[in-house]
Amino acid sequence: MLFRASAKTVAVMALDGSLFLHLTDKFVHMHGYRPGASEVRSWERSIPVLAAALNDAGLGDVEVMLEYALPLNSKRADVVLAGVHPVTGEPSYVVVELKQWSQALPHEDDPTLCHVDAYAQPVLNPIEQVRRYCEYLVNFNGAVAEHGHRVAGVAYLHNATEFGVTGLREIERDGHGLLFTAERRGAFLDHLRSRLSDKHPGARAADELRAGATVPSKQLMSVAAQEVRERTQFVLLDEQQVAYRMVLNAVEKAKHADRKEVVIVTGGPGTGKSVIALQLLGELYRRGVPALHATGSQSFTKTMRKVAGARKREVQDLFKYFNSFMTAEKNSLGALICDEAHRIRETSANRYTRAEHRTGRAQIDELIDVAYVPVFFLDEHQVVRPGEMGTVADIKAAAAKRGIPCSVVPLDSQFRCGGSDAYLRWVVRLLGLEPGGPVVWEPDDRMQLLVADSPQEMEAFLEARRTQGYGARMSAGYCWSWSPEPKPGDPLPPDVVIGDWGRPWNLRGDRSVSGAPPAALWATDPAGFGQVGCVYTAQGFEYDWSGVIIGPDLVWRGDRWITDRTASKDPVFKRSTPDHDVDRLIRNTYKVLLTRGMVGTVVYSTDPETREKLRELGAVWNGTPQGADRSVDGPAGKAAETGQKAARTGQTG
Repeated sequence: MLFRASAKTVAVMALDGSLFLHLTDKFVHMHGYRPGASEVRSWERSIPVLAAALNDAGLGDVEVMLEYALPLNSKRADVVLAGVHPVTGEPSYVVVELKQWSQALPHEDDPTLCHVDAYAQPVLNPIEQVRRYCEYLVNFNGAVAEHGHRVAGVAYLHNATEFGVTGLREIERDGHGLLFTAERRGAFLDHLRSRLSDKHPGARAADELRAGATVPSKQLMSVAAQEVRERTQFVLLDEQQVAYRMVLNAVEKAKHADRKEVVIVTGGPGTGKSVIALQLLGELYRRGVPALHATGSQSFTKTMRKVAGARKREVQDLFKYFNSFMTAEKNSLGALICDEAHRIRETSANRYTRAEHRTGRAQIDELIDVAYVPVFFLDEHQVVRPGEMGTVADIKAAAAKRGIPCSVVPLDSQFRCGGSDAYLRWVVRLLGLEPGGPVVWEPDDRMQLLVADSPQEMEAFLEARRTQGYGARMSAGYCWSWSPEPKPGDPLPPDVVIGDWGRPWNLRGDRSVSGAPPAALWATDPAGFGQVGCVYTAQGFEYDWSGVIIGPDLVWRGDRWITDRTASKDPVFKRSTPDHDVDRLIRNTYKVLLTRGMVGTVVYSTDPETREKLRELGAVWNGTPQGADRSVDGPAGKAAETGQKAARTGQTG
């Protein structure tokens, strides 16, 4: 959170202006950049109104937690109020969503969305928004995990009239989502008094919520079977829910109006693209809408088939590849969910394609043609192979050529890397994917970063984390050749050799060899820890602890990165691949590898000068790894200690 104090203190600091300076300074420290003008303006206009309401209600001792960070993602609730319930005497919490809107209209097809003049696209109804924050908090904070009744939610639209927002109330149905306006300020005060006692301070309840163990994130792969059939494992927040609802609404419209629509959902690593994709597939599956999930990743598709379709063959058949639709009938599907769409290629034809099917049609055109509503989930910064061309511009152009309307929904919040915006910004600045140059890592409470002096130290540290119930994997840039697979029973030959340390690459084939899992299951099978993964097996997956070996294809010289294409053994780089493309793809490769970890990342470079630069920028070894104690004592570590079985079954190895 950015700030915490009693309602009395918040009111005083808001009056003299010191509160907003404090919030801004704390925001800069946590995120590395200044808050936007609109965010500062919302603090200045909304927080004093709430503080005044609390004090007028006699609740000056209630604890106010501003910009409360939700566990394991980068979303923040505007305010969480902590106190004691006036009847039960238990801790009681009220999540408050503050809006400056003067009016809002419900979406004509979906009351969980609404239209506000300031936004071109529909946004989430604030009742639904705060309800989902409450559900998420109960799901992921141990202090309230078994006490959902302790959490309530309100949306306070303090500039709105009843007439201006009355249509939003259609979805009010429980204490997790109620809406109040300035015209109903009295009712708002009564509601606060019904949840928070005026006779007890709220500091202890706030302490308890803050100390609540973070429940380990439910890994995508381990719950996919339930996800596809039940859709109860994840709570979608804000723009995630908007994207989900917009796709479902587009499918309904297409069914009734017999017209196509393209939806593009963009977002960086861990913004929840694959979670939304699975939820959509499950919902469409239950509605009887013909829909398929497709990717360009063999590992991802095979894992989905194995895990999500473990007991039902028809579920396995829902997962396809992008090149599966060369001969498909147009509009034969209600929806096609294209996950990892940045891996779309120019055409679907390869060396095995029969001559009569080599039409030269663009793969994007095939994917758009096959469904009434093609949906593309993509991150343009995860293109790691020449010929991958899944970009917003390409898809929009293909849709425009056919006169098909196209909507783009950006996902900003991320759930990978412990929800640490600061870590993701550190990675993209480190690799020069955003301007400004590398910055020194400032540890936060969400993600841990360590720089190892040797691969042995990296592996030993990760093995220790595994004994605590965490999942861990090692991956590397594509700088070592792949040995032929041995005969069954023979050990895997070491491919990634650094000094006297060596480990095999992950397998390439579809069968297990010498105890190592097939390539497609390297990231999700516990036995994958013994091998080093490449970008093609790691992309699209996540694990608790990630060890990353930066090879000689990316080295730091003087004041900049130098990419050495001669050091890469990746067969996809041809002589004809331009140097600037190779440079971009190598940097993107390391961005993918460095953003797989949920709890922490250990990085090692084979190059001494590069290691020295990484030491300047990150937390380094000094006898005992910095942050190693936090890995056991921090929120995720406590969760592992109190629920190691859950950690082992709910995470990836």
